[in-house]
Amino acid sequence: MAESDRKRRSTRNSKMVSSPVVTKMQAIMQKEMVREFLAEFMSTYVMMVFGLGSVAHMVLGEKFGSYLSVNLGFGFGVTMGVHMAGNISGAHMNAALTFTNCALGRMSWKKFPVYILGQFLGSFLASATIYCLFYSAIIQFSGGHLTVTGPTATASIFATYLPEHMTLWRGFLDEVIVTGILQLCLFAITDKENNPALQGTQALVIGILIVVIGLSLGMNTGYAMNPSRDLPPRFFTFIAGWGIQVFRARDWWWVPVVAPLLGAYLGAIIYLVFIGSSIPRRPQILENSMKYEDRRIPVLPKTMSNPPTTLTPVSVSPANRPSVRTVPPLSDSIHLEHF
Repeated sequence: MAESDRKRRSTRNSKMVSSPVVTKMQAIMQKEMVREFLAEFMSTYVMMVFGLGSVAHMVLGEKFGSYLSVNLGFGFGVTMGVHMAGNISGAHMNAALTFTNCALGRMSWKKFPVYILGQFLGSFLASATIYCLFYSAIIQFSGGHLTVTGPTATASIFATYLPEHMTLWRGFLDEVIVTGILQLCLFAITDKENNPALQGTQALVIGILIVVIGLSLGMNTGYAMNPSRDLPPRFFTFIAGWGIQVFRARDWWWVPVVAPLLGAYLGAIIYLVFIGSSIPRRPQILENSMKYEDRRIPVLPKTMSNPPTTLTPVSVSPANRPSVRTVPPLSDSIHLEHF
């Protein structure tokens, strides 16, 4: 009996100790920035696991993967990321899109480091996950030598590298244009004042957009379009055994970081100037069509048994005037802006 009483008291005391801790953790998890950080972290992790895994299949086992499968992996990875975080953080999963939203005033700059940290950590952890899952295949394919270039190079599983037929500045221009098209189309898909994707289909349409961009424009640079997709995996390969060559190869490493920022911003400006500004504003809608400035409105009596010879004019005071409902202009924030 004494021993059972001690166990009960111990259990009761542990509950009393843990309860405030759990409550505090729950309070922290409910904070907006914490939820947005976790949403960006998880959505980017899911996108990158699917995307990098498809690249690993193409590089390590030709019969298990193809260029089409890589596009499908990244495309539907983005779709799953949007489903996971779309209504929490907007599921950017892309530092270039986050930068553009802040630069246009659609999001506070205070959130910029929170989003970037979540995206970078998610991408880095996804790289580590793929490395662990495919470690044996990587070692067998490369003969134990982790290289960046050559017939047995495996660094391209994780980050993009410039092919021989491209120069550095042509690659820079390619990334600017491709990322600009991405941002331009994302605004079109999510602009409720234009012709957006049907409610509930945005995630799928955005995933298809990624697939189409990869199939049509991905050959030159690997369509990074995203600092969060390229820089954290590159840093992971640096510390995992590929060495400093991942940053030195044709001095390419900075292009997928800088060019998408410029491209996304230009794509957004082009949409807002050429498309957004040409969308007609809706006129004000009055709930009562009567005009009532200083006019007097005639009111008929309740019964017509003894109809009066004249109508009684009644003044309408400003306090009793019908309310005016206006339709807001084009929203300053397009929530689902991704990858």
